[in-house]
Amino acid sequence: MTELEKLEAGLEYCYDDEEVDAIKERAIIWCAKYNALDPLDFDGQRTVLKENLGSVGEKVWIAKTFNCDNGKNIHIGNNFTGNYNLTVLDIREVYIGDNVMIGPNTLITTVGHPLTPMGRRKHIGIASPVRIGNDVWIGGNVTILPGVTIGNNVVIAAGAVVTKDVPDNTLVGGVPARKIKDIENDVE
Repeated sequence: MTELEKLEAGLEYCYDDEEVDAIKERAIIWCAKYNALDPLDFDGQRTVLKENLGSVGEKVWIAKTFNCDNGKNIHIGNNFTGNYNLTVLDIREVYIGDNVMIGPNTLITTVGHPLTPMGRRKHIGIASPVRIGNDVWIGGNVTILPGVTIGNNVVIAAGAVVTKDVPDNTLVGGVPARKIKDIENDVE
């Protein structure tokens, strides 16, 4: 298997492999193009997002500065706001539902690395998809780790580090994020 095939199969892979690097380099270029657009050129921004993300719903806005590892692995539903300095390390898929708001300085990452020094010296990565449901508000300075699924009608408090799945209708916060309370779903 190639390193890219290993990555796509959810196996350990070498993150500085030539094929894997080419994907990241392409993302660096298009993110720079996106971030250089006039901040009020919403049509231009939408065009660049539609060309470079996996899928984009209606009423999607991502503030500058936006960075990602691929772009094609990001799938965004309708009515989405990604505030300033959003970083999505989408070596694997990131699915974002409808009516989602993400606060500034948030990191969503699908990639991790070995705990052992030898694994890190070999430039090993392991990636798992992230899923974010509908009607989710992610506060500022949040980190979402690989493999996490966030349910529907979830609020993640500012500064939280989400290391585990979050069930529907829940407010979580802290490091690591823990359930604070259930929240009402007033749209069902």
